[in-house]
Amino acid sequence: MTTAKVAMLTAGGLAPCLSAAVGGLIGRYTDLAPEIEIIGYRSGYWGLLKGEALAVTPAVRAQAGTLLRHGGSPLGNSRVKLTNVKDCVKRGLVREGEDPLKVAAEQLARDGITILHTIGGDDTNSTAAELAAYLDRNGYRLTVVGLPKTIDNDVVPIRQSLGAWTAAEQGALFFENIANEQSANPRMLLVHEVMGRNCGWLTAATARAYRERFSRQTFLPDFNLTAAHKDIDAVYVPEVEIDLDREAERLRARLAAKDCVTIFLSEGAGLDAIVAEIEGRGEVLGRDAFGHVKIDTVHVGQWFADRFGPRLGVEKTLVQKSGHFSRSAAPNAEDLHLIQGMVDLAVDCALRGVSGVIGHDEEHGGRLRAIEFARIRGGKAFDPATPWFTDLLDAIGQPHA
Repeated sequence: MTTAKVAMLTAGGLAPCLSAAVGGLIGRYTDLAPEIEIIGYRSGYWGLLKGEALAVTPAVRAQAGTLLRHGGSPLGNSRVKLTNVKDCVKRGLVREGEDPLKVAAEQLARDGITILHTIGGDDTNSTAAELAAYLDRNGYRLTVVGLPKTIDNDVVPIRQSLGAWTAAEQGALFFENIANEQSANPRMLLVHEVMGRNCGWLTAATARAYRERFSRQTFLPDFNLTAAHKDIDAVYVPEVEIDLDREAERLRARLAAKDCVTIFLSEGAGLDAIVAEIEGRGEVLGRDAFGHVKIDTVHVGQWFADRFGPRLGVEKTLVQKSGHFSRSAAPNAEDLHLIQGMVDLAVDCALRGVSGVIGHDEEHGGRLRAIEFARIRGGKAFDPATPWFTDLLDAIGQPHA
C-alpha cells in the first residue's frame, strides 16, 4: 500500500485565511493521521515548479495553532498560471521548450506527493483543475483538494469564500480613522477604494460593517460633531452603472449640507470604461499571468475623484485604499469557524481520495461538499437587489432600481 504524503500551497493575492488554513490542515492531519508526512511548497506554484518546499516538522505540528492567529501566509504566495508557458519561461520557472504542467507533475512525483491542497481563489483552483486533469491523463495518482480564498467572495458556486468576512470588517476599521479627514479641510471629498475587480460584495459588506460600527458611536452635534460628517454618501459597485451627472447633482446637495462627501467604491466599478479610455489614448496597461489588467495601475478611485471633484466644487479630494490593510489581517472569529469546517472536510475528502474545492455549494442546497473543479469559476456577481444592500442605499439616500 502506498504511503500518503501531503503537500500544500497558497497562491494568488493574500486573504485573512491563508495562514489559518495552513495551520488548520496541519492540525487536522496531526489529529487524524500523524504518521503522514506534510510539506508546503514555497510561493505557490512558483515553488512547485522550482522544487522548493518547507517540511512540516514535529515542532511545527506541535505549534500549528499559532498560525490561526496570523495574517499572510507562512508558505508565501505568487501568481503563476501553469498553462501560460510564455510567462513561466520569462520568469525563469521553466526552460524554453518545457511544459510547466509536466514540470509540476514530475516534481510532485519526485516528492512522492499523493495529496495536494491548494488554497487560493478561482485562478489558483482553475490552475489546480488543469494540473489535476493533466495528472489524470498521464497516469499520475494524486488527489487535489482546494480551499476557496478570495476577499471578493466571487467564486461560483461557493456561497462564502474564506477571508471575505474579515476583509470587510478590517476595511471598516481602516475607514474609521480615514473618516476624520473630513475635518482637515472645508468642502472635502473622501473616496474609499475597496478591492473587488468584478464583484461588489466586499465594497457593499465593508460599507455595511462601517455603518454598523459607526452607529454605535456617540456624537456632539452642538459642537459640529455630527453623525452625518462621518456617514457614507455613495456606494458604487461594478454591477450597477453609475450616472455621473445625476450622482454629482445629488452629492452637491450633500456637500452643501455637511461640508464633505464620502464615497465607498469598488476598484472594479466602471473599470472597463476606464481601461478603454486609457488604452484609447495609446497607453499600455500591464497585465498579470492570467491576462487581468493590473488594477493598481488604473487608479480607479482617483479617476472618480477627478471627475466628481470639479462637478461638486470641492476644495480638496483624498483617495484611500484599504485593500492591503484588510487582506493582510488575521481572520476574525466568524472566518475561523468557516475555515475549521472547510479544513475538516478537506482532510476527510483527501484521505478518501475525493478531489474538488471545498465550499457551501449554492447549486446543491448550500451543502458543504467537495465541488467538482470543472464547476469552479470566478467572477460571481454581487446581487445589488440584496435586501441588506438596498436598505443601506435607502439609509444614505442613494437611488437604486
